[in-house]
Amino acid sequence: MLSSMISSHLAVVSLRDLTLVQAVHRHGSFNSAARAMHISPSGLSHQVQKVEQALGTPLFERGGRKVVPTAGGARLLEQIDALLVAADHLQQAAKAGNVAFGGELRLGVLATLGPYLLPHLIAPFPQHFPGAHLSLSEGKPRGLLRRLHEGELDAVLAPPATVPSGIAMRPLFFEPWEVMFRADHPLAGKRAIDIEQLDADDATLMSESHADGLPGKAGAGHVQDVSLESLAALVGLRGGYALVPALAHERLASMPNIVLTKIKNPSQGREIALYWREASPWHAELQAFADLLRKVARQRPGLRVVASD
Repeated sequence: MLSSMISSHLAVVSLRDLTLVQAVHRHGSFNSAARAMHISPSGLSHQVQKVEQALGTPLFERGGRKVVPTAGGARLLEQIDALLVAADHLQQAAKAGNVAFGGELRLGVLATLGPYLLPHLIAPFPQHFPGAHLSLSEGKPRGLLRRLHEGELDAVLAPPATVPSGIAMRPLFFEPWEVMFRADHPLAGKRAIDIEQLDADDATLMSESHADGLPGKAGAGHVQDVSLESLAALVGLRGGYALVPALAHERLASMPNIVLTKIKNPSQGREIALYWREASPWHAELQAFADLLRKVARQRPGLRVVASD
């Protein structure tokens, strides 16, 4: 009898309602969530109240500057996230047929990696996965991994990181840093330099990889949250130098007044891994996709494929 009563209450709640609840949690604001979900704030509030009434408990504390979950709401929101991920898997499995990834792989990739790696991936992808479409989203590691966990993406290319349970990771390749100088820098004519020759205070660094400055060197430098092209423009204006990933060499070296130099120490760089949800119905295809990425990496000068279990 109790089971029937619970089912009757929850029957009025749709997946759309739960998605709206998830949006409020993610944005911490009814107004911001309403704009993101293309619904009026009053309509959003009504739908959230409907879910709360069906569950018999408030999900959020209201009245403060930021909407936060109640203690019980935090536990229920985890279940709502899991339910929406499961619904996404159900939809993907239903449309799968014999096409890899159910016809579409939603791939998240670093903004500092995508423009330089993806041109080498676009051509071989349909050859390895006929009928499948590669849908791309660029961003920063934390945001991409959050979107993966919440089911918005199927896989993510990012550096190794601590991730929630339920996320699988396979190492792919190591990409060394190169030093980007303005053409008049005293070290700009060198074929390769030692990292110790660089003054940390003269660095213009990517916040994505060097938010705390250069490891083992005093001085914070200028940390910037910008694209690699904008980073090159800053070096061109300020002088000094920046550490940039090797895959971007060709594009950055073509920019006026910019010179790129290799680093003698082969350990200076970043590792890239492929992440996906362990519950994904595309586990075998994602392993094959990782193999393709490793093959592409072997063909790119400077990249080193890393050991993979």
